[in-house]
Amino acid sequence: MNTAVTIQSTNASRLKKFWRDRVVGLVGAQLMQGVTPQKVALTLALGVNLAMFPILGSTTLLCAAVAFWLKLNQPIIQLVNWLAYPLQFAMLLPFVRIGEWLTGARRVSFSIPQLLQKFHDAPGGFLHEFGMTGVHAIIAWLLIAPLLFALIYFLLLPPLQRLANLKRQNAD
Repeated sequence: MNTAVTIQSTNASRLKKFWRDRVVGLVGAQLMQGVTPQKVALTLALGVNLAMFPILGSTTLLCAAVAFWLKLNQPIIQLVNWLAYPLQFAMLLPFVRIGEWLTGARRVSFSIPQLLQKFHDAPGGFLHEFGMTGVHAIIAWLLIAPLLFALIYFLLLPPLQRLANLKRQNAD
């Protein structure tokens, strides 16, 4: 039992170190280099939203394209995409169901492992069978993403402004 507690404690320490060094450190470095808290909040909010885009395998390219287009920090948006990727799986079925409800489409029965297997077996057949399901999920995502974006952006902005002020004070 004592070994399990030690392992959990070690894992928690590693997670804290990763969070501090990789996430907070990267964001803090950007703020020190003159990136505004607004731009960092924009990058983080878009990264989370794009990570939930309901088409598997598309989020890295989407994040890269949006970051390039808006001149956002690629490492930050990709890190957020990577950290938030479980949300894509968690939100896939709700997006499909909401999209079906919005469009009045019949309910499609599926599971994520089934989808992955069907795609692997026959990509063309998969697109024929589930293409509209993807469209329904995208419609729901398009309606929900702006609201989620605003929520994340405005929740992150005050702490990022405080962090930027702290970084500036420490630099002086």
